[in-house]
Amino acid sequence: MAQGIKAPTTEDLMSMWNASGLKQKIIFTLAMIAVWRFGVLMPLYGINNEVFKTIANGNNIVGFLDLFSGGALSDVSVLALGIGPFITSSIIVQLVSVVIPSLEKLQKEEGEAGRRKLSQYTRIFTVVLAIFQSFIFMLYLHHLPNTIISTVSPIAFYVSSIITLTAGAVLVMWLSELITENGIGNGGSLIIFCGILTNIPRIVDNTSKLIVNGSKQLELLILLSIFFAAMVFIVIMQEAVRKVIIVNPKRQIGNKVYGGMNSFIPFKLNPGGVMPIIFAIAILLFPSTILALVGQANFKSAAVKNVVMSLNHYLSPDGIWYYILYVGLIIALTFFYASIMPNMQPKDIADNLKKYGSSIPGIKPGRPTAEALDKILSKTTFIGAIGLGIIALVPSFASYATKIETLQGIGATSLIIMVGVALDLINQVKTHLLARNYESFLKDM
Repeated sequence: MAQGIKAPTTEDLMSMWNASGLKQKIIFTLAMIAVWRFGVLMPLYGINNEVFKTIANGNNIVGFLDLFSGGALSDVSVLALGIGPFITSSIIVQLVSVVIPSLEKLQKEEGEAGRRKLSQYTRIFTVVLAIFQSFIFMLYLHHLPNTIISTVSPIAFYVSSIITLTAGAVLVMWLSELITENGIGNGGSLIIFCGILTNIPRIVDNTSKLIVNGSKQLELLILLSIFFAAMVFIVIMQEAVRKVIIVNPKRQIGNKVYGGMNSFIPFKLNPGGVMPIIFAIAILLFPSTILALVGQANFKSAAVKNVVMSLNHYLSPDGIWYYILYVGLIIALTFFYASIMPNMQPKDIADNLKKYGSSIPGIKPGRPTAEALDKILSKTTFIGAIGLGIIALVPSFASYATKIETLQGIGATSLIIMVGVALDLINQVKTHLLARNYESFLKDM
């Protein structure tokens, strides 16, 4: 069942602004984003930016990465690595936590202290990944003609650039964590969201030239209609829940009877939100970036070179194999997120229901309840994962069919991220407004 989203009125906006603590959170979030945007505009010393930007415009992988960095990669700024190392590190730590018992114990049994330790491991691994990725990026630039200024010392350039890019990645990680803790929304997702938004004026300008030239107007109208329909389905996917009815027991205290009213457990159709999309991109682009660099080398063996070029072609963001792997990863990561979310564990839910005397109509408490909830969760997550995978493909194939590539920058991936992050922000604002109303109710009592 999908929940409708009511457009906020002027009174709602004023109430939001005056809500307890919300004003400060919004101002803090905007300030952190401004700091990030200032860092994006600071170029890395020793790079001929205009030459690299020209080369980057013809490279699918660099262009795709640049979309999520807000232009920092094509400008070769000090924040060129962006949020990528932190996102990749988070993926690896979460996946490893399922395999290694000691890390799983930290995540599930040791509460806040365990989560802090895992966060510390994530930060340390982020630094390691940032050093590695900055070194790879410098090697990539070294193989490109005229990108490095000839008067710069090679050793000094490599050392200073790796230190600067690593520090930039750590700064972006720190800003994202500050936004998550003290601002509104998930910091990492919000930075990616803002990075996509900064590219929209350029995309709109390129698309408007099609209308000015009087060509492909019908195709553009069809493509925009498909994009709008995709946005509607994304909203439905993000907000849809499967409600499992719960019967609560009646309790008599003195002469009064309490409880006895039915409630429900909401299982989201897409429990991971935008994170399966973001993580799938990070997993796919990491080998693609490495292969793109290796492809620049001069191989003596033609067979080895052909293998590298073939793998690079298959993992390119505009290849069919890329989309097959992309959808497969989205489905797998959606199930992974459903399996690690604390509020979606069938056994724990069944134990809590039995403890408080509640039950699902027609199902015995305990193990039968856990098995029934597991089946419901599996079906719900499967529908959500398949739906998310289909939505991820439709706008991209629509762009290919209409031969309009100027809107590729706000294709399926960007569209899902933007809508998902926007919905998450709206839900968090609603939570703050409800908290304010609750506080006002208590004061009036």
